[in-house]
Amino acid sequence: MRSRLVELDWVATRIGEISLRRRVEPTTNTEVYEVKLGDEYLMSSMFTVAEEELSRLTLAALPDAQLNDARLDVARLDVVVGGLGLGYTAGAALADDRVRSLIVVEALAPVIDWHRRDLVPQARALTTDPRTTLLEGDFFALLRDGTGFDPAAPDRRFDAILLDVDHSPVNVLDPSHADLYTAAGLRRLGSFLRPGGAFGLWSDDAPDEGFLALLRECFVAATAHVVTFANPLTGGDSANTVYVATTAH
Repeated sequence: MRSRLVELDWVATRIGEISLRRRVEPTTNTEVYEVKLGDEYLMSSMFTVAEEELSRLTLAALPDAQLNDARLDVARLDVVVGGLGLGYTAGAALADDRVRSLIVVEALAPVIDWHRRDLVPQARALTTDPRTTLLEGDFFALLRDGTGFDPAAPDRRFDAILLDVDHSPVNVLDPSHADLYTAAGLRRLGSFLRPGGAFGLWSDDAPDEGFLALLRECFVAATAHVVTFANPLTGGDSANTVYVATTAH
């Protein structure tokens, strides 16, 4: 008989106590993995549609010429994911065979450790893929201080940068994240994208017209996609938002 709840790991971090647990969800009788920060739920394997759509929608926004080289038939997309979590955004990026490299930036060492110890469902596919680099670091600090996302090449630019860390642009996990969601912060992020590159952002809130206007001020184009998914806990549907903004060619 499966245990109803197992705490797989618990670690004190600079932003609070983070834990990984596995439980049986009684409404569906399925196994669920959850990450909590203190008493706050950060993510659940029950709800991964929007995290995966973050990758799909952002990569789909890249121009055709950037997606592949028909003459050489080679993968050529270089992608950064900010926030590892349970690995669903990164996994969806790797499912696109046009991706040749993926750097996943994660501020909390225990989260990377869960994947390396194969404690979460998608870990092995992620950690054994030679395209993947798991980088321990603060995405926001690396951007702010100009270090960039590749320690070997600080000036390296990417085709796509995906971010799933904060609850929304106005509901951040740490006050130090807030400066990204300003014109200066977004332009700084855009400087790490190649011409025609795309920035994708997950949000738990409904589309924010003010933030969308700010994206359009800092990028050539921006769209807010509402991603709906079935919620067995409520018996209805829930929704997240995926913002996608693109740079000039």
